[in-house]
Amino acid sequence: MFRVGATFFRLRPHVKSALILVGTALALLVGPTAWARSPFAAELRTVSTRYHQDPSRLDAIRAGLEEALRSGEDVETLVALAQVSFIWGDVRAASNDQKLEAYDRGRQAAKRAVELDSRNVLAHFWYGTNTARWGQANGVVRSLFLLPTVKEEIRMILELDPSFPAVYALAGNVFYEVPGLLGGDLDKAEEMFRKGLELDPRFTGMRVGLGKTLIKKGRTAEARRELQAVLEEKNPSNLADWTLKDSKKAHQLLQSIKGQS
Repeated sequence: MFRVGATFFRLRPHVKSALILVGTALALLVGPTAWARSPFAAELRTVSTRYHQDPSRLDAIRAGLEEALRSGEDVETLVALAQVSFIWGDVRAASNDQKLEAYDRGRQAAKRAVELDSRNVLAHFWYGTNTARWGQANGVVRSLFLLPTVKEEIRMILELDPSFPAVYALAGNVFYEVPGLLGGDLDKAEEMFRKGLELDPRFTGMRVGLGKTLIKKGRTAEARRELQAVLEEKNPSNLADWTLKDSKKAHQLLQSIKGQS
């Protein structure tokens, strides 16, 4: 498994094997010439699912990855920086300006990784995810010019690996967040979230997405079941995400529909 931002993803077996090779060339994942220049990239693989234990560790990892890139670029380090930038923006940024800066840095790093390895699923994912989150933080309507980029990254990921659960979370949130007149679609959002949960039923961020979509569609009882399942999950794919984000959001959404049938 691999955790992206706040979510653990099930990858194909050959990718899983590549991810556990610390300090070696990740040929199947990031290309035959990529080499981890920093131990922080390897550390992030563990911290990305445990950052709730010490969120401040994200600061050191982020700084270490930036330092490693000063001596030369490699895909693994760029992808790791894109990932930690996203997590940092979500859980460490103290202002919206800091969030925008973090997501933009993650977007830049991932875009460069895509340029170096156009078939790297994680590079495409983090490019699309950081771009989408930057747009959300900046204001969805003001950021619609970025929508074609996000959609293209989703298309590429689905082409490269349709069994990658996180892409369905990204797609579902895009369909949920964008206004209907501009391409949003709650039916498609629900479809994407459900497809992702078929691949990873313990992806609690995905289930929160399904719950909020069902609320917006007026299916309160179904939404309540999904959100309660998040709170009762004993083995979330990403414990850190569940602890600091998903369980809290599920509780908030449940409170918002309290008393509704």
